[in-house]
Amino acid sequence: MKIAILYGPRDLRVEEQELDTANLEPDQVWVETQISGFKIGTDRGNYEGAEQVPGAPDYPRSVGDSNLGIVRGVGSAVEHFAIGDQVVSIASHQSEYIMSEKLRIVKVPAGTDPENAVFSNLYALSAHCYTKAMFTPGETVAVVGLGVLGLGAVALGPLFGARVVGLGNSELRLEMAGRAGAHSAYLSDDPDLMAKLHEFTGGKGIDLVILTANPWPAFRTAMEVVRKNGRVSVVSLPGRGEDPLDFNPLDMRWFYDKGISLIAVNGMEGERYPGPTERCAGEKRWDHVLQLMQDGLLEPKKLITHRLHYSEMVEAYEMAYRREKNMLNVVFNWKD
Repeated sequence: MKIAILYGPRDLRVEEQELDTANLEPDQVWVETQISGFKIGTDRGNYEGAEQVPGAPDYPRSVGDSNLGIVRGVGSAVEHFAIGDQVVSIASHQSEYIMSEKLRIVKVPAGTDPENAVFSNLYALSAHCYTKAMFTPGETVAVVGLGVLGLGAVALGPLFGARVVGLGNSELRLEMAGRAGAHSAYLSDDPDLMAKLHEFTGGKGIDLVILTANPWPAFRTAMEVVRKNGRVSVVSLPGRGEDPLDFNPLDMRWFYDKGISLIAVNGMEGERYPGPTERCAGEKRWDHVLQLMQDGLLEPKKLITHRLHYSEMVEAYEMAYRREKNMLNVVFNWKD
């Protein structure tokens, strides 16, 4: 099988490896990849050699976490999958793989467009930004950073009952936010931003900020635009790959004076009835996103900017390295 391996900063290679598909463990499934999706922000940081994410393997390592394919074989004890099922998983960019059915792999509902479903893992993380922050329908939400995760949060907001404004650093991304479902979208460095947000919220302020962008100026924007006693849901890696700035992210003007809650979007939701395992945690959230896609209510496919063969993967990573703003949802085709 073919797999993309990162050997060091800007040293990505698609290489051949052996895969023993004839001796599956009882709980394993063998999947042949159709397409995989590119998680631009995180994978770009890995590619350019930013500091390591806690828990991530060192070089050499595989890359990617959005893989859609067809089940070609199952172990003797597999209960949830059958040969021929279409599945989406957190497997990396590779032409085929073997995975335990107990890991993060889910069946794609019949009739769901594969180019939507391949982004369901990322959109489930976007949904987590709402559930972890205990979002309440009717609140106003500002999404800071309009990459894949940010536009996922924009698209989900209206479905969850939010009025959503997107804040980004390019006019092209603002236009994409509008296509994704944002009620409004503004440049984050707009000198009239606060006045525009005041008008957008009817003077009530932004209840929840979802921060998906890593640069410190984006963190500062999130702190500035949230209302007093609001929440900031952080799914980015603030400051990753940047030199330290002369800025205290927990400045008393914002953190204490506003009484802000900063929500790290990792792990389970806060405790409230019913418990997180009974509500919308993990695979349940993923299944919910896939159901929205099956129903035609969530369509990341509309934001696909590049459809590339896996042999063009290195150039795609180089485009991300150059921060080309016309690049957003990218799918790699694994058919030779």
